[in-house]
Amino acid sequence: MENGGVKNTMKVANERKVRGLDVLLRILTLLCSLIAVIVTSVSEETELVSVTVLPTLPPFNVPATAKWQYSSAFVYFLIANVIACAYAAFSLMLSIMKAAGRNKIAMAMHVFDLIVVALLFSGNGAALAIGMVGYNGNDHVRWAKVCNVFQKYCRYTASSIAVSLFGTTALLIVIALTTLRLQKKSL
Repeated sequence: MENGGVKNTMKVANERKVRGLDVLLRILTLLCSLIAVIVTSVSEETELVSVTVLPTLPPFNVPATAKWQYSSAFVYFLIANVIACAYAAFSLMLSIMKAAGRNKIAMAMHVFDLIVVALLFSGNGAALAIGMVGYNGNDHVRWAKVCNVFQKYCRYTASSIAVSLFGTTALLIVIALTTLRLQKKSL
């Protein structure tokens, strides 16, 4: 094929294998975002916390609860994963129906893939930042660490962030493959 006087010698990879990998990675993104949503939504823990009012009085125990709803970063993380899960299901359906092979649909999916991966990375970053404050505390603003008290909650939260990051990476690979495929088609 001639393109501006230069012969194109690039070979296109087996479309069936590329489409199969695309479907597999979209399934992985769907499952990871769904698992992250489920694990985050069930992460809740109530513990008794010892409170000292006056140094001369004995401390008393107060029940304290940690829930994902108490942090706007975790709410954002959950919503980002819900959106990613819904989009992954929709884009998976298009990929299976081979509609993604059409240039206009493939380009639109590529743009939405980019938007969703940015949304997921920002949600993961926000949740991870607050998670690190919960794990380490922040002495400068006198925020105490809470993961020493709410260990189960912190494990659930860390697991959901890790699973979400794995799914986000799968979608990032889809974007790279789609970019290469669209570039080869345009040459």
